[in-house]
Amino acid sequence: MNNEQATFNTTQEHEIFGDRDFPSWLAQQQISLACTTYQTSRLMLIGAVPETNRISAFWRIFDRAMGLFCTPERLYLSSKYQLWQLDNVLESGKIYQGYDKLYIPRIGYTTGDIDIHDIAVDKNNQIIFISTLFNCIATVSDRHSCKPLWKPAFISQYINEDRCHLNGLAMVAGEAKYVTASSQSDVVDGWRDRRQNGGIVIDIESNDIIVTGLSMPHSPRWYQDKLWLLNSGRGELGYVDLDTGKFEAITFCPGYVRGLAFWQNWAIVGLSKPRGGDNTFSGLELDELLLAKDAEPRCGMMAIDLTTGAIVHWLRFEGIVTELYDVQVIPQVQKPMALGFQTEEIAQLITLEL
Repeated sequence: MNNEQATFNTTQEHEIFGDRDFPSWLAQQQISLACTTYQTSRLMLIGAVPETNRISAFWRIFDRAMGLFCTPERLYLSSKYQLWQLDNVLESGKIYQGYDKLYIPRIGYTTGDIDIHDIAVDKNNQIIFISTLFNCIATVSDRHSCKPLWKPAFISQYINEDRCHLNGLAMVAGEAKYVTASSQSDVVDGWRDRRQNGGIVIDIESNDIIVTGLSMPHSPRWYQDKLWLLNSGRGELGYVDLDTGKFEAITFCPGYVRGLAFWQNWAIVGLSKPRGGDNTFSGLELDELLLAKDAEPRCGMMAIDLTTGAIVHWLRFEGIVTELYDVQVIPQVQKPMALGFQTEEIAQLITLEL
């Protein structure tokens, strides 16, 4: 890992810095990164400025931004009580204020506060997501808050009680295949009593629990014919051996890991700082592991080599941003931006489909 650092973006509210090769890596790979900051309600878009070898860091406010699903032309984003579709309005080769993608909120679904976590779009172009409040996979509805599609076998009913803390969704060949949960509890808030080692992975098709003993797992993803996930309560990136049902960690990250994406032979992992005195993050093995390594928890992102487990690039957030929820790669995008709702720009910028 390159230990030299560069400051890329500084404001009164937050500072972003990382290893000196991070901008050139983004530019060489022709990718940008998107993340949601959860507690500070931000959609962050991270790109590169090749001319100066600096990072472009652009953010907009979306109340309690969490789940995120990205393509080059479209972003799906969950917020406190809405799910947004943001579409790029720039044609290929066009630039707006120096940015090569301009995402505008075009469609919003009002879901109510059903605690949407991971989002995906299936092979039928249906938006699906985890409603953690209802312990289920659901889709949008034109009439109701959502339409439940599936729940774990141990959850006795669809009810607005976060019982098992279902949170992560992995897609395989365009279909929902695996989910993560913090426990097998069927009572409200029961998952908090099982945070240290009650975490599970469920095969959606069979409803079988295929992995147990995890610590608050998040962000299951199918990549290179493996099921990857984050064992958040221990700060670990790893994969599941589907033959044995064992989780194999490849990297320890200095933070509460949440948000996972892939590009080529790298995993991009999101890190959060544990909440001080919070009953969700406190009392986890992560605290002991950080102490043993004489490390302070970080908020940011790390790019990890899947072959060696080495952390090859890193980005840190300091200031008011202390937690990330989701991380996504946006391919073939150098410097993205988005419009929000707190300036007149969204009212004044008008485009036509001709």
